[in-house]
Amino acid sequence: MENNTVQQQIEELRSKLHHYNYLYYVQSQPEISDFEFDSLMKQLEALENENPELDDPNSPTHRVGSDIISEFKQVTHKYSMLSLSNTYNEGELRDFDNRVRKDINQEPEYVCELKFDGVSISLIYENGMLKHAVTRGDGEQGDDVTANVRTIKSIPLKLRGEGWPAEFEIRGEIVLPYEAFNKLNEERLANGEEPMANPRNTTSGTIKMQDPSIVARRGLDAYFYFVPSQIRLTESHSQNLILAASWGFKTSEHTRVCKNIDEVLNFIHYWDKERHNLPVATDGVVIKVNSIAMQNNLGTTAKSPRWAVAFKFQAEQAETRLLSVSYQVGRTGAITPVANLEPVLLSGTVVKRASLHNADIISSLDLRINDIVKVEKGGEIIPKIVGVNQVERHPMNQPVMFINVCPECGTPLVRDEGEAKHFCPNENGCPPQIKGKIIHFIGRKAMNIDGMGEETVELFYNTGLIRNVADLYTLQISDMAQLERLGEKSARRIADGLQASTQVPFERVLFSLGIRFVGETVAKILVKSFKTIDALLAATLDELTQVNEIGSRIAQSITDWFSIEDNRILIDRLRNVGLQFEMSEDQMAGSSTKLAGLSIVISGTFAQHSRDELKELIEKHGGKNVGSISKSTSYLLAGENMGPSKLEKAQKLAIKIISEDEFMTMISE
Repeated sequence: MENNTVQQQIEELRSKLHHYNYLYYVQSQPEISDFEFDSLMKQLEALENENPELDDPNSPTHRVGSDIISEFKQVTHKYSMLSLSNTYNEGELRDFDNRVRKDINQEPEYVCELKFDGVSISLIYENGMLKHAVTRGDGEQGDDVTANVRTIKSIPLKLRGEGWPAEFEIRGEIVLPYEAFNKLNEERLANGEEPMANPRNTTSGTIKMQDPSIVARRGLDAYFYFVPSQIRLTESHSQNLILAASWGFKTSEHTRVCKNIDEVLNFIHYWDKERHNLPVATDGVVIKVNSIAMQNNLGTTAKSPRWAVAFKFQAEQAETRLLSVSYQVGRTGAITPVANLEPVLLSGTVVKRASLHNADIISSLDLRINDIVKVEKGGEIIPKIVGVNQVERHPMNQPVMFINVCPECGTPLVRDEGEAKHFCPNENGCPPQIKGKIIHFIGRKAMNIDGMGEETVELFYNTGLIRNVADLYTLQISDMAQLERLGEKSARRIADGLQASTQVPFERVLFSLGIRFVGETVAKILVKSFKTIDALLAATLDELTQVNEIGSRIAQSITDWFSIEDNRILIDRLRNVGLQFEMSEDQMAGSSTKLAGLSIVISGTFAQHSRDELKELIEKHGGKNVGSISKSTSYLLAGENMGPSKLEKAQKLAIKIISEDEFMTMISE
């Protein structure tokens, strides 16, 4: 009985403190004094210390942080955390609006949100209690930083209200307010330490600290702005945010619903100036289609949603001197010129180098050594030269002349017609290309070989153990273990990782080969269409271009790659060690040839499936999804609000029009 009374006291204190914390940090409406809050906290701490069996990781007492984290666990996201595509001017934003209206054949409503400059976070709640906090990572998996996130007072440890799902995910941005950032730098200067560069970098470093008690003292904050559309709460994004706010999440008060693109632009113009008066750093505005149904029908690309875009405010500029130009060779042989600059402070970081992209950029800038150049951060991330201060130019400054041979292997460079970049064609003999291909091959989204990184590849290459990706599978534990910085344990881990990679599915193996223009999405399309490496190797240019989304440039790159004998030998070696070069039985399950030889155009919105899902079903059953109607079109798969021009053309060409239900019947018969 006594224990029940103590438990009731603890629960009451926790409930009160959660409530007062919410009023103070989320609503900015404190109801009690700091002294009263601290008194309640001390009572709770005393009761929990006396009754450790009643401890709860989501208790308000854990916000101070107490446990040292030895390492962060990797957690796979249930729903991929995609990045947003960026726009930088009004024309690009209107293009986005035109694409959206064309695809859904309706006038969309948009939600405009300030783009906070911090660290993306995903929170998972179970039965209303915070379970996990995971960073974005690479979009597929991130670090579990739950212990650190529990110290952020604006994040609810226990949801308020009612109606939340038993399992619930919400995404937002962790930020460091200017006030907390300035206070931290004052403390660092007083202690004789270097000040932090900017709030965003400080936030990133803080959330990954090993000691949550230090994180608790930094004063991080958080705003939430997205519930994955697979979690159906309401019919619109704006309603989802209102519901999330009622459950205790801090959402931006400046979020607005806009009826059209002109209202969106008015919002952007206002905040381009007013953002400097905000308590936290922002670098743009995010524009999202409000309707969840429209979002689902618009779908996503491999990297970003088609229903959202980020408008980035104009970047800060600085002037500095161009000292020299060096040239980097990428894994595809692309040559990238890099400007070496006198160090200059730009957007909170010291910039010493900037990309010059290609020879045309250098020519258009009329760039000369020792010029005073204007530098800005493209998207506030990558520095680039955008102009030259002609007034400051000395008449003896020499023009920058683009190189004509590879700086690494001396091979004459080539530049294909229509290409912006120069390339080194010596792909199997140029060291940076060889190492770049191996680094790409072992990457997380490719073969994901545990225990290996860029430094390991460099070490193996420099000691002569590997010269291509197939050599990885000839590595012996005894040879690796004797190398500097490795040892028996690391060598065994690499060997295990290589063995495990033999189970990686075909589409990732194909992507890992590093064929130019064959990214993750193209690899998946090719595997669905050709099923085996032998079928792909034998495919003609015409057969490749018949595949949806495979244009002549991609097709030519594939046939060129397979025409090189060294590459065919490489495939044979990788096949002999057990890598997957055909679709697995699981992948083939449910597929058929029911739509073989049929070309299908999709138009409109659908009740049961998104357009992306319908495209996958067409390809899974052997059909070809095409974007425009022609004489060779077999069917027009029509939903609500389909494009009138497509309907008119289909009727004119006597193309059969089918509904979603009729389509599902076709593939299920």
